[in-house]
Amino acid sequence: MQDLFSLANKPQAPLADRMRPRTLDEFIGQRHIVGEGRLMRRAIEADRLTSCIFFGPPGSGKTSLASVIAEQTKNAFVKLNAVASGVADVRAILEDARKRLDITGRSTLLLLDECHRWNKAQSDSILPSIEQGLIRFIGSTTENPMISMTPAIVSRCRVFQFVKLSDIDITLALQRALSDPERGYGHMRIEIEPAALSHLARVASGDVRSALNALELAVLTTNADANGSIKITLSIAEDSIQKPALYCDESLYYDILSAFCKSLRGSDSDAALAWFARLINVGADPWLIVRRIIAHASEDVGLANPLAMLTAASAAVALQHVGMPEARLPIAQAIITICESAKSNSVVTAIDAAYADAAAGNFGSVPAALRDTSYKGSERALDEQGRKPGEDYLYPHDFPGHWVRQNYMPVGLENKEYYRPSGEGQENKPKKKSPPIEG
Repeated sequence: MQDLFSLANKPQAPLADRMRPRTLDEFIGQRHIVGEGRLMRRAIEADRLTSCIFFGPPGSGKTSLASVIAEQTKNAFVKLNAVASGVADVRAILEDARKRLDITGRSTLLLLDECHRWNKAQSDSILPSIEQGLIRFIGSTTENPMISMTPAIVSRCRVFQFVKLSDIDITLALQRALSDPERGYGHMRIEIEPAALSHLARVASGDVRSALNALELAVLTTNADANGSIKITLSIAEDSIQKPALYCDESLYYDILSAFCKSLRGSDSDAALAWFARLINVGADPWLIVRRIIAHASEDVGLANPLAMLTAASAAVALQHVGMPEARLPIAQAIITICESAKSNSVVTAIDAAYADAAAGNFGSVPAALRDTSYKGSERALDEQGRKPGEDYLYPHDFPGHWVRQNYMPVGLENKEYYRPSGEGQENKPKKKSPPIEG
């Protein structure tokens, strides 16, 4: 089986592969994971990294960090793609890993791209080898592994969340590619306009692979002048990454976006429409605007007018199926709906408080009355107080008004209140709630 990064050392390999970092010092971004003194960096440097899952957006460095780990620890490295591999491939890799460990004493790192695509049978085939230490598993995925992967394999791995790279990170990667004489274009005379470099970094939206691919296309399709120099202009950069440049500086762009969001919250339809039009005029991605509209429909309107969320979601559907410029109409309708609606932030305050309790570890047990009774043997399971699952549960539809006083909160949080109606718009009815627990 071919080594993971053997192609990266060949001249015909794509620039993004050739420029993969070789050491932790060359690795760009994810300082919360591999910065000085961080857990993963210490584990890599000490060759004590256990099986883990890298979860984050495309082009954020998941595979690149795996390559660094392979180089730094001097372990054998094998790569699989979950879409194209099966149990037979895994068995062959495990057999090779066992022979390698017996003969050379070297461990095997297995990188599985798109690991969320593996089914239960595929995941189970590798579990014993992870537990025995025969291999160290590194899963790479853009999907939340807590939802998309089998619990058995997630429980045996440490999950590291990658974040989108900043424009500064992308710019640094482009500059390295331009200056590296061995793997990049340092051996060539390339002049790139600052505006072109900035455009490639910004439009890549945190995806370093996208930015490097665009740079490679620009260099390979631009003829050198009489002096042998290749000049990359803003126009060439636009063509290479196929997105329009924003004809305002970055600071002004984000100021306009901020003004748009604050106008939505401040109920000023005219101002929100003005900033929306300007964002589109300077080339902003309409999806970014629609995402903000959907967020504000819950954050600033919420249950004061539940139809605002429906209108915002409909604008997204219109943008997907109709596209611009026609979608400007349903988007404008959603903007006006949010601005003219009564305002309430009860949704965001409620969920933020619930998240804060969860992050603090306030995971009270499930009351006996609410526990699952559908599995075989549930009638023999008892809680801490000796109660059976479902015992004393009151079925709301058996009572007048289809509601009955009953505690639904986790044990220990019986009197906690997250949602507090604002009294604005349609959010003016007190909710049905069981009385506080005495004592």
